[in-house]
Amino acid sequence: MLGEVITAIVTPFDSDGAVSYDEFRELLLHLADNGSDGFLVFGTTGESPTLSDAEKLELLRVAVDTVGGGSTVLAGSGTNSTAHSVHLTERAHELGADGFVAVTPYYNKPPARGLVEHFKAIAAATDRPVMIYNIPGRVVVNIEPETMAKLAEIPNVNSVKQANDDLEQARRITELGLDLYAGDDNLIYPFLQLGGVGGVCVHTHVVGPQTKEMIRRYRDGDAKAEPRILRPSPPWPERP
Repeated sequence: MLGEVITAIVTPFDSDGAVSYDEFRELLLHLADNGSDGFLVFGTTGESPTLSDAEKLELLRVAVDTVGGGSTVLAGSGTNSTAHSVHLTERAHELGADGFVAVTPYYNKPPARGLVEHFKAIAAATDRPVMIYNIPGRVVVNIEPETMAKLAEIPNVNSVKQANDDLEQARRITELGLDLYAGDDNLIYPFLQLGGVGGVCVHTHVVGPQTKEMIRRYRDGDAKAEPRILRPSPPWPERP
């Protein structure tokens, strides 16, 4: 398991539009202390469409150096180019990523066979876990259960970030033996009821402790209890 609360971390920029690696480091430490047990670096929330490869890999290096060993660090190495996805996966592997998140190729609208070959190529570039990211609302194509079954046969594909609210399709993911993660924050609880692990979240930048508590209490059998209302902490330490 890659974690229960994986935050798809934002990428801070300075006033000139350059990546602020110092603030990124501060944010990682803050979130690690406030409910996050894993991070997705340079996912779409982290501005992956507008970052250069050099910026992406430097963010990963900072994340591994800052929280690696205590938190899971995942690289958002999937793109709509198979060759580019393989390249990013290989480089991120070298830098010490614990695993990889590979999104359905956007814009291309690949058929099922193309999807399988795309993800196979990415998974072959590493022996570490690969999480499939299914988000039909953004990429148009949904990974149907029959295709997901083929992806489950790839040895190091172990989980799915599912941004699809079809609960029957989510249930079938768990039946394949894959770890199910909510790809939309509002799906965490219904996915827990189906045997899901947790979520790859955005709202945990501000409500990480509450989300972690909700998952823990569900695991402890307190499924009907509401999480305690906590004052959301700022997403990074306030400066003097």
